[in-house]
Amino acid sequence: MLSRRTKAFAAVAGAASFALIATGCAAGDDTASAGDGGEVELTISTFNDFGYTDELLQEYMDENPNVTIVHNKAATSNDARANYFQKLGKTGLADVEAIEVDWLPEVMQYSDLLAEVDVTDRWLDWKVDAATDADGRLIGYGTDIGPEGVCYRSDLFAEAGLPTDREEVAALLEGDWDKYFEVGAQYTEATGKAWFDSAGGTYQGMINQVEAAYEDPESGEIIAAENGEVEDLYNQVLDASATQSAHLGQWSDDWFAGLSNGAYATMLCPGWMLGVISGNAPDVEGWDIANVFPNGGGNWGGSYLTVPANGENVEEAQKLADWLTAPEQQIKAFENAGTFPSQTEAYSDTALTEFTNEYFNDAPVGQILTDRANAVTVAPFKGEYYFQINDAMQQALTRVEDGTQDKQTSWDQWVAEVTAIG
Repeated sequence: MLSRRTKAFAAVAGAASFALIATGCAAGDDTASAGDGGEVELTISTFNDFGYTDELLQEYMDENPNVTIVHNKAATSNDARANYFQKLGKTGLADVEAIEVDWLPEVMQYSDLLAEVDVTDRWLDWKVDAATDADGRLIGYGTDIGPEGVCYRSDLFAEAGLPTDREEVAALLEGDWDKYFEVGAQYTEATGKAWFDSAGGTYQGMINQVEAAYEDPESGEIIAAENGEVEDLYNQVLDASATQSAHLGQWSDDWFAGLSNGAYATMLCPGWMLGVISGNAPDVEGWDIANVFPNGGGNWGGSYLTVPANGENVEEAQKLADWLTAPEQQIKAFENAGTFPSQTEAYSDTALTEFTNEYFNDAPVGQILTDRANAVTVAPFKGEYYFQINDAMQQALTRVEDGTQDKQTSWDQWVAEVTAIG
């Protein structure tokens, strides 16, 4: 079994940007193609942690000495989305812009403003289908997908008298969401501490298992407020939250601190979350990941790279996006940040399947996440209004957790907000 030290790169808590300058090459005003010998400055905008480290981007610049890459990183997907739609079709976007799957349906309405991808056979079919418009144009280079396991603090489990070995933890948590919260009740009773980080983060894992949560796949009609399954999950997670949640909204300063200070014992863990944990709690030795997920399998997140059609360096931007999403680079990004590849060739590469993560107690994360990807049986329908509806739900859950509204009042407000959408 290979063992490589996963590089710990923090998910940036505030918007940040950095320039990567190739040796002997400086950005100039000449925007000619690198193939023509002119110097080209390419900008790429991402969010959270895509695994695009200084070293990885430097590899591209070493191979293309005319190119300088400037990488801008937004703090959250929400920040990136706001910037994207404010500037799409106008000016101000990067040459390569990352988008998140939850707002991909909104992006597809403006697919004519994006350059077409001419490589279509390297990704999972559903990854390609989601980013292909009605005219058959693929407009996104698939980056990662988000198969989920459960990350846990083995040291906190030991304090509560729970098993710490990841296989035993997987057996302990095997079952539905009731089982997950049942074990949580045991933990909180033994320790008086929180079992999971937030209602919002946990709900996201739950709702991603619902095939059609918010919109009808056939008609596109919003069904969220009338969908009894949505209300059931809302009530279930908030009932558990009352005693088991740390009430720390994801991406908040306190949530980041909780990764280190033991504020919660477990969290739902798509592959990309591994880099977030190790990058923000580098000195903690207790984090591990179990090959299990409540109620079966789940996929949370996954992104694409897009190239605005009106950019100054479209052809060179396409080359960079193509390179970053090739199997070799997807595996490197996975090693850097846990972003699990959407490239089918990568799944037979021992660099992925035998990859272990020293930070997570040498967990065989390559095999675990491959198993978790194979356990996904539902690809939730996400229509035009999915992001808006789900964002409103996250705010509804937060209002209850921070005590500004009770559960029913917050639900009623969410229903009113959903009814006003569209």
